[in-house]
Amino acid sequence: MTAFRFTVNATPVEVDVPGMRRLLDVLREELALTGTKEGCGEGECGACTVLLDGAPVDSCLVPICQVDGATIATVEGLAPAPGSLDALQTAFLETGGAQCGICTPGMLMSGRAYLDAGGGPDDDAIREAIAGNLCRCTGYTKIVEAIAQAASGGNPG
Repeated sequence: MTAFRFTVNATPVEVDVPGMRRLLDVLREELALTGTKEGCGEGECGACTVLLDGAPVDSCLVPICQVDGATIATVEGLAPAPGSLDALQTAFLETGGAQCGICTPGMLMSGRAYLDAGGGPDDDAIREAIAGNLCRCTGYTKIVEAIAQAASGGNPG
């Protein structure tokens, strides 16, 4: 085994695991960051989306050896402080964008990447940004509304 060093949610970490261990498993099992969900395990559903150096990736497809020296952001890192929510999380809450919760962490992370890249409240652009994330509960409308609300500075519609 090899020690891999990287940053998760602004905290430097080191894990001693096999290099081909999935990032998803390291986050959930070694680092106790269970907000990232496993849906399909094949990179098809987006439930395990995290940001790798700012880009959304399916953590079920990323071997830990590929994140050595990188910066990872998970859903746990969105809130600015314990007990608070960021604007995107607040918008999901206010619009009903979260239902069963399986896709929510991945949707939030894809939405965060979109917003961080300067994305605006354009429905088509938002739908393209979250295209790698599947939801079986919402029909996407409320999720798109939430991301558009956050892009508009927290103002609905």
